[in-house]
Amino acid sequence: MTDKAMLSSLVKEHHVKQAARKEVQENKRKEAVEAANNLTQALVDHLNVGVAQAYLNQKRLDTEAKHLHHNATNFAKQTQQWLQLVESFSGALKELGDVENWAKSIETDMRTVSSALEYAYKVTQESA
Repeated sequence: MTDKAMLSSLVKEHHVKQAARKEVQENKRKEAVEAANNLTQALVDHLNVGVAQAYLNQKRLDTEAKHLHHNATNFAKQTQQWLQLVESFSGALKELGDVENWAKSIETDMRTVSSALEYAYKVTQESA
């Protein structure tokens, strides 16, 4: 074999090995890209589950907050009604107290009138 043939053979062998290395390297690059894509998709899926759960929790909290607000409003209305009822009851008791005082005053006046009439009757009977 001549030097030229040997050199040509070495160059061919080098090109064949280089092509094989490039093919292996390209396969590894494709595998790395696919693995990165799979990892990215898994991370996105994981985050989406968390976001979806947070969204559902927020919706539930909003519903509960509206329900609580509704209940608080109803409670405030009921409390106002109770206050009005108690105030009305208190006014009625005060009026009863006023009527009782008026009745006692009338009773005292009637006793005075009765005593005066009895005295006048006795005086009239004694003089007659």
